[in-house]
Amino acid sequence: MEKATKERFSSLTLLSASERKYPKSPDEAKLESFDNLYADRDYVIEFDCPEYTSLCPVTGQPDFGHIIIRYVPDKRCIESKSLKLYLYSFRNASTFHEESVNTILDAVVKECAPRRAEVIGRFRPRGGIAINVKATYGDPIHE
Repeated sequence: MEKATKERFSSLTLLSASERKYPKSPDEAKLESFDNLYADRDYVIEFDCPEYTSLCPVTGQPDFGHIIIRYVPDKRCIESKSLKLYLYSFRNASTFHEESVNTILDAVVKECAPRRAEVIGRFRPRGGIAINVKATYGDPIHE
């Protein structure tokens, strides 16, 4: 790998790590990002995460959902392996659906300061009710 490329990705500690340590909670997890080479234009990045799980904070039962993250990057882009580990960290976290969607959006905004972002959570029914949550940052994303 050439020197300029190594320097560009030097802050990505999770992607290059041969050892896989799964974070125990979202507070322990770390999102990472890299320089956006196309910061001069608007484009949408979408992460489709159909295997999201967390725990109900009242009953402790597992909740299953589908998380979609869309954002228009500015100077930084989220690295996908760090996102996978971050979302995995919710598996043992007690949280309501509304809280988890907003927590994920806050983490994305904090890490990469996008121009716009949205996180959509489509949660499987429990007790006959499915819950869908959408949290946004900035103007709506149009496709």
